[in-house]
Amino acid sequence: MEQFLAFRLEQLPFVIIALLVAFTVHEFAHAYTAYKFGDDTAKKQGRLTLNPVHHLDPIGTLFILIAGFGWARPVPVNRRNFKNPKLAGVLVSLAGPLSNFLIAFIALGILYLIGGNANEFVFKLFETMVWLNVLLFVFNLLPFPPLDGYRILEDLAPSHLRVKMTRYEQYGVLLFLILVITPLGDYTIRPFLDTMTNAVLAGFNTIFGAFL
Repeated sequence: MEQFLAFRLEQLPFVIIALLVAFTVHEFAHAYTAYKFGDDTAKKQGRLTLNPVHHLDPIGTLFILIAGFGWARPVPVNRRNFKNPKLAGVLVSLAGPLSNFLIAFIALGILYLIGGNANEFVFKLFETMVWLNVLLFVFNLLPFPPLDGYRILEDLAPSHLRVKMTRYEQYGVLLFLILVITPLGDYTIRPFLDTMTNAVLAGFNTIFGAFL
C-alpha cells in the first residue's frame, strides 16, 4: 500500500491531522476576510466555520495523500459585493496563504517552547504542521490558476489584461497540472518549492533562535 502513497505509512497520522487544520483554517480565512469586506456568499453557504467537514474536498484530500498535492473546496466569493473589489479581492486571496504562514509560525514557536519536554507524537505532529503549512503558503502563492497567487495577480492586473487572463486561464490550469503531475515538475516547480520552503523555515528558525 505504501508504494501508492506520497508519504510513508508512519507519517500518515501526522499528515492527515496537519492537513485537516491547514485546509480548514485556510478556507475559513478566505471566507472570514470576504465577509468582513461585505461579501456574505460563503457565510450563506455554511463556509464561515472551522468545521473541517464544510471545507474538505474528498478527492482533493485523497490526491494529496497519493500524489503529494491536492486541494480543499474553494470558498465562493462574489467580488461585486466589495466596495473596493481590487483591494478586497487581493486581501481575500492573500488571507488563505497567510493563515498557513501563521499556523507554521505558531507551531514552530510551540516546538521551541516545549523543546525536549514533548513526547514523540506531539513533536512529530507539530513538526509536520510547520513543514506542511510553510509548503502550502509557498505553493498557494504560485502564479498559476486556480491558486491564490494567480487570483492576486488577476485582481492587480488592468482590466484589459484581466480579460486576456480570463480567456487563457484554462491553458494556465493545464500547464500547471502538467508541471505538477509529470516529471517536468522535478525540474521546475518542486525545486522552487523546496528552495522557498527551506528559506522560510530558515527565517523562522533565525527569529526563534534569537529570542528563545
